[in-house]
Amino acid sequence: MARPFKQQHTPRAATNVAPQRLHKLLALTGLGSRRDMEALIASGRITINGEVAQVGAAVTPADTVRLDKRPLRLQFEDEMPRVLLYHKPEGEIVSQDDPERRATVFDKLPRMRGGRWVAIGRLDINTSGLLIFTTSGELANRFMHPRYEVEREYAVRLMGELTEEQMAQLRVGIELEDGVAQLDTIQDKGGEGANHWYQIILREGRNREVRRLFEAVNLMVSRLMRVRFGPVDLPPRLKRGQMLELPPKKVAALLEWAGLAVPRASQRAKKENEKLGKTYTPKERRPESRGKRAAPSSAKPERKSADPARRRIRDDRMAAPQQQRRSDRNRGRG
Repeated sequence: MARPFKQQHTPRAATNVAPQRLHKLLALTGLGSRRDMEALIASGRITINGEVAQVGAAVTPADTVRLDKRPLRLQFEDEMPRVLLYHKPEGEIVSQDDPERRATVFDKLPRMRGGRWVAIGRLDINTSGLLIFTTSGELANRFMHPRYEVEREYAVRLMGELTEEQMAQLRVGIELEDGVAQLDTIQDKGGEGANHWYQIILREGRNREVRRLFEAVNLMVSRLMRVRFGPVDLPPRLKRGQMLELPPKKVAALLEWAGLAVPRASQRAKKENEKLGKTYTPKERRPESRGKRAAPSSAKPERKSADPARRRIRDDRMAAPQQQRRSDRNRGRG
């Protein structure tokens, strides 16, 4: 029977889709916020059909857009972004570029095609708790930009106990190296011995801000855990080192909270849908990338001699039924 001709799939015509602003499409891929993408375009690293792109440029599906000569897959139709929750343990950094090659949370994230994961805020290496990842640069910007003043809630363990005067001082504000910082609320949660727990809320996320605030009142933080970021709480069932991906319904609720358009959920594989909302422990993808690889040895490895007791029995010593099974296995091989 003759083999039918393979059908040719023609690309979507550019006339069916109106031109869209390049910086918006780049932000949808998860590369950063729209303002970040405008700066990226201004740097000259983005090209359209081989020519350096200009700020404010518009593109269609027929255009070829590249970042540093690497082609980009742009989303001309909005897709439902993905959101991951991760219970970060101490000892991991939130960075993709670390000269010390320490353990990073990005080694545990699922692989992405045509986009990347964006960390919503950071936690230092000694801080644990809720860490949110998304594929939407706009959603990440809505969480992190200082003008939105999104609440961050932490559980803090101190070496010592705050006085009423110190608590009032933390609420009013304390002058730090990078400006005045303050807590919105602080509640005493008790403790035993030298350790005392407090629940605090603040509306910004400067580097080591919580630790520096308590250092300013002569108390040291012995443990710090983020338990809430905006409308997202750290689920009690999400244990340390575990991860879960939010289902489309909860992602849509986050987009509505952020004032962003809610696109239609895209079709996903059955196995992927079954994992949504379920906790799991991710595996590191490339643990060897952080350490120095051993130099290849010029000497050939010594060949181990086969164990006589485990050598294969030859045909002349094989029983008739075993010979028949072996010939069946080899039947049809070239």
